[in-house]
Amino acid sequence: MRPRSLDDFVGQDHLLGPGKPVRRMHEQGHILSMILWGPPGSGKTTLARILAEKASAEFVQLSAVSSGVKEVRSVIERAKESRKLEGSPITILFIDEIHRFNKAQQDALLQAVEQGDITLIGATTENPSFEVIPPLRSRAKIFILNPLTVQDLESILDHALERDEYLKTLTVTFEDRQMLSAFSGGDARALLNGLEMCCVLAERDGVVHIAQETLEEAFQRAFAKYDKGGEEHYNIISAFIKSVRGSDPDAALYWLARMLNGGEDPLFVARRLIVLASEDVGNAEPNALLLATACFQAVHAIGMPEARIVLGQTTTYLACAPKSNAAYEAIGAAMRDADALPPYDVPLHLRNAPTSFMKDIGYGKGYKYPHAFPGHFVDASYLPKEIAERQYYQPSDEGREQKLKERLRILWKRRKY
Repeated sequence: MRPRSLDDFVGQDHLLGPGKPVRRMHEQGHILSMILWGPPGSGKTTLARILAEKASAEFVQLSAVSSGVKEVRSVIERAKESRKLEGSPITILFIDEIHRFNKAQQDALLQAVEQGDITLIGATTENPSFEVIPPLRSRAKIFILNPLTVQDLESILDHALERDEYLKTLTVTFEDRQMLSAFSGGDARALLNGLEMCCVLAERDGVVHIAQETLEEAFQRAFAKYDKGGEEHYNIISAFIKSVRGSDPDAALYWLARMLNGGEDPLFVARRLIVLASEDVGNAEPNALLLATACFQAVHAIGMPEARIVLGQTTTYLACAPKSNAAYEAIGAAMRDADALPPYDVPLHLRNAPTSFMKDIGYGKGYKYPHAFPGHFVDASYLPKEIAERQYYQPSDEGREQKLKERLRILWKRRKY
């Protein structure tokens, strides 16, 4: 059932629709190095194969789980030799789970990509910003693939029922078709594997009726209403966030359990906790951000099922912590000014003066070094004169932020804290 052309490919319209970047590359047959970032079963490998076929390229596939520098260098050497032959095809090296390569393994790709010996297509389920080294990211365009929607999965299901040689011989009915999509979690491969197992379990004289019990047996888990149509996913993550923000650890744990039981990526939850720590706890408890960041690293390192313990600890800490969104509101206000107001010049006294010429024209003149004054503070102006009285940060009276507020009141007599 793997699509062999973009016409059969389902989903990812933001990349493959008319005039979109990957569609244009496909039409022109000119494939650039890229990293495809998306969840399992979203079409990363299939898309790479379709692009390679359109470009008449030699397609070499490696898995970062089982391959190392030796295999990578072997492919590169063969590609270099091939380039010397007139009319030889380009080599597209597809590396599945490229995030599992360490720095040395990723470094081995740099020169070959830079010199055009290979065209690299990497596939990853992890954020390339964290898992792919910057030099490699700068040489490859990053495209984000989205989880398949229920409509996408329904289309794939129809295609399989109509064209698969085995399924065509059966009469297949469903108690609830969308429940199969919900179990699949946006993963086309899981959908088709689950469908096949359902047919094995429920086929009687060429007739298959797929009930909820059949699905639960096929997927080896009870049905958790979580990602049906995508809406429940957003409903539950919203309830989780609001429970932490509302300082209710019990409700937060319940919604966390619902997400994990429904097959949510634990790293997605860990990322949301980092945002919560900064947006909703903020300087009322600065350690919240440290814990949330450590939580992400720990979840990444150990995975499920143990990751649930780390997520539970961090969730309860953030829910119980004092809350402040003052820093969140402050950066929002500053961003609005930066967007709406003219780009005011940096005051001369704040400019660096590394040369004598800059000093002569006034750079740095009048700057007062705070550490040279009592209390390591001097009442000076650090904003452009046009907005010298702007005040973005209004600390709350919660937790540790109260002490920050008291300190600012003492230091800045002319401001309202």
